[in-house]
Amino acid sequence: MDTLIPDDLIPSKIYEIRGHRVMLDKDLAVLYHVTTGNLNKAVHRNRARFPDDFMFQLTQTEFENLIFQIGTSSWGGTRKLPYAFTEEGVAMLSGVLKSMQAIQVHVQIIRIFARVRKMTQAHAELLLRLDELERQAGLHDADIQRIFEALKHLLYQPSPPRPQIGFKH
Repeated sequence: MDTLIPDDLIPSKIYEIRGHRVMLDKDLAVLYHVTTGNLNKAVHRNRARFPDDFMFQLTQTEFENLIFQIGTSSWGGTRKLPYAFTEEGVAMLSGVLKSMQAIQVHVQIIRIFARVRKMTQAHAELLLRLDELERQAGLHDADIQRIFEALKHLLYQPSPPRPQIGFKH
């Protein structure tokens, strides 16, 4: 299946809000080729499918912080605070938006979420390994310091006078 949208576009639409990776209703609507209003209407008609851990509305402060982070003024005349959909919420959208476009985009988005999750896990594992190496290096610091002191002592210790070889007058 050909990708409908560039894979690098989707990660740029995933934000970290309230400790969740989310996509905003506006961005999802663009990807699904529907209006934000129609997307939200479909969601509200099926509200039971979207508990608070699947979807939540941003507060004014969160919205302002998001605009500041993104550095965009393309929000135009937004009258309502946007809704944020977690990965589970995006998955639930596939049951609400039933067009072929929505299904194909949904599959692509879920794959990107999975890829981001794997990268995050790999990053976390790398950080744990670095912490372990740093801890181990800290344990060996005293030993390494003693080795350097012994080497300096050997290098800077004056040599005893050597007996002269050869004929003496």
